[in-house]
Amino acid sequence: MAATQDARDTREEPARTRLVGGPGILLVWLYGVMVVGAVSRSVYQIATEFDRAPLAYSLSAVAGLVYGFITYSLVRGGERARRAALVCCAAELVGVVTVGTWTLADPSAFPDATVWSDYGMGYVFIPVLLPLSALYWLRKGARRQRRAAAG
Repeated sequence: MAATQDARDTREEPARTRLVGGPGILLVWLYGVMVVGAVSRSVYQIATEFDRAPLAYSLSAVAGLVYGFITYSLVRGGERARRAALVCCAAELVGVVTVGTWTLADPSAFPDATVWSDYGMGYVFIPVLLPLSALYWLRKGARRQRRAAAG
C-alpha cells in the first residue's frame, strides 16, 4: 500500500527543482539568521516598549515574517516556490528602499530603528543586499532551468 501511495504522489506532483544548491545554501542560512534577528528583536520590543515606536516595531515584525516566508520557499523548492520567493524578495526590496528612504527623510517618524532603517545599516546592510542577491540567484536559476528543459 505504501508503494502505491508513493507512486500516486509522484504522478500528482512533478519533482520539485531544488532551490537550495550552491549559493542557495548561503541565502537560506542568511535568511534564517535574519528571521531570528528580526523576529526576536520585534517580539521583545513589542512586548516591552510598543508604545515608544509602534510603527518601527511592527515593521520589524513584518520584516521577520517576510524573511521567514522566503526561507520556507527556498527550502521547499519547486517552480511555485521560486515564483513566491521572487515576489517576496521584490516586496522585501521595495520595503527596504521605502523604509530606508523614509528613515533618512523623516527620522522623527522612527524614534527607534527597524530592521530596514537606513537601508539596514544596523544589520551591516544585509537587508538591502540580501534581496538583490536572492533576486539575481533565483532569476539565474530559472533561466538555467528553462535552457535545460528546452535543450
